[in-house]
Amino acid sequence: MSIIHALSANSGRLVRLTFGPGGRQRPPARVTGKSKLAKARIMMLGGGLVVCYAAIFARLTYFDLEPKADTSSIPPDHVTAARPDIVDRNGELLATDIRTVSMFAEPNRVVDPDEAVEKIASVFPDIDRKSLYKKLADSRSHFAWLRRQLTPKQQSDILALGIPAIGFRPEVKRFYPGGRTAAHILGYVDIDNHGVAGMEKYLDMQGLSDLDSTGLTSRDTLEPVKLSVDLRVQNVVHDVVTNALDLYKGKAAGAVVLDIHTGEVLAMASAPDFDPNDPQATGSDGWLNRMSNGTFEMGSTFKTFSMAMAFDVGAVKMTDTFDASAPLHYGGFIIHDDHDVPRRWLTVPEIFRYSSNIGTAKMMDRVGMDNQKAYLTRFGLLSKLQTELPEVKMPTQPRVWKKINSITISFGHGVATTPLQTAVAGAALMDGGELIEPTFLPRTIEEAEKVETPIVKPGTSDIIRSLFKLNGEEGSGKPANVPGYHVGGKTGTANKVIHGVYSHKLSFNSFLGAFPIEHPKYVVLAFVDQPLTGEHNLTFATNTAAPMVRDIIKQAAPMLGVEPDFGTNVIASY
Repeated sequence: MSIIHALSANSGRLVRLTFGPGGRQRPPARVTGKSKLAKARIMMLGGGLVVCYAAIFARLTYFDLEPKADTSSIPPDHVTAARPDIVDRNGELLATDIRTVSMFAEPNRVVDPDEAVEKIASVFPDIDRKSLYKKLADSRSHFAWLRRQLTPKQQSDILALGIPAIGFRPEVKRFYPGGRTAAHILGYVDIDNHGVAGMEKYLDMQGLSDLDSTGLTSRDTLEPVKLSVDLRVQNVVHDVVTNALDLYKGKAAGAVVLDIHTGEVLAMASAPDFDPNDPQATGSDGWLNRMSNGTFEMGSTFKTFSMAMAFDVGAVKMTDTFDASAPLHYGGFIIHDDHDVPRRWLTVPEIFRYSSNIGTAKMMDRVGMDNQKAYLTRFGLLSKLQTELPEVKMPTQPRVWKKINSITISFGHGVATTPLQTAVAGAALMDGGELIEPTFLPRTIEEAEKVETPIVKPGTSDIIRSLFKLNGEEGSGKPANVPGYHVGGKTGTANKVIHGVYSHKLSFNSFLGAFPIEHPKYVVLAFVDQPLTGEHNLTFATNTAAPMVRDIIKQAAPMLGVEPDFGTNVIASY
């Protein structure tokens, strides 16, 4: 049986034609009024459903195509401890992660942005209201950070306000218990706990940040990172350096303590500095680590290296004398000595003790420019220092070396190096002539012996050590002496270049010292930049940098286990 709908030829109404077996047509069924009403309702309902589905589809399409708000993605609920603890050589804590929370909003659910801004500002008066309102009023945004790393009290205060659509996410914050104490060694991290400077950046450079980005780091899997630094000595050095700014009214100051036999950095500080817990608070001037990332003309401390190369090539003997009775003239330049240097023939020890520019220049004349460049390169004073710390600056030197450059470089003008690499080269001359690149990680003597490089003969090292001892007993190094610890060394007072001209008032002062000088274990270098006063109201290195070394050794030597010797061989105190 089949059914066909057709229009009646007479009335135009819809009729149903039914055919039975054999094709016989049955009488058409008439559509009643009640059936018509039901049919109309069904059609209306179907049409309504179509319209609703079309509207939903259009809305979904709109949300998919609309521009996304410029906000961070919602962070995951689980936050890992991204960084290992950093400890000193004795296990004292230097840096660690602590748990904290950060506040976010879902702007599309914020009912009244103005009211929310007022409430939040009552807890954070320093917050940028315009920026906050812009975030909260963006109804298209589903997430926006409002404040990172809140204290428990701040979180409690916000919760008490009952602001809709405000939430908190767990995070970690890097904490430095010592504050500024080792700021330039440790460095700091950004808001997302990524290393920005110092050993924190070094850790990321070793692959820590890659592990963290894949979610493979946690507090349980990361062992503490031990540094070579001794926190006790670091406290001493930091105090002396920061005090020097006040005592001598200097622009900057710094110091380092090196283990001569291993190359380990036991302490290092540079001032001005910063608090790594809030690195933005002190401004950019404090971020510069002048010990490794600042270059300076080191002045007469460079005579140490000029003497070393002169002895090592056989150009000079301890018994030689040089005429320092009159200034030297080189192509329009005049080389002269300070007023307290005797105007006469000087022995080699006297040239070192009195710090004669004229005598040193004449010694370098015998060495020759090629040998000078070769030795300074061998000493590591013309190349970039190799160590873990990322902030290391390349030394500067003349593009073309001329005779006058060779002469002035011999007494510390014309080449600018970092104080740290000057200390490293000085340590090599105290340790039998073996150069060891510095490290901020623990290193044994056996490990150091595998990486050390000979730069001068052992006999040359012995001579330089004896000159250090002489200068500590009778020369400009006397103010660095600490009774019982036999300090020797060399001062350097370098006139600063101001607007392209050497100043006669402003100087860069440094002292390169070692102790106990008969069998040195440690090198200490200290500097103060542009001091306006000093001991006895004088601004030379002997009145500023040398006392800094004295104050460091006086406090740090017992901590380092150095036994004082008050025997007959004691260096006279100043």
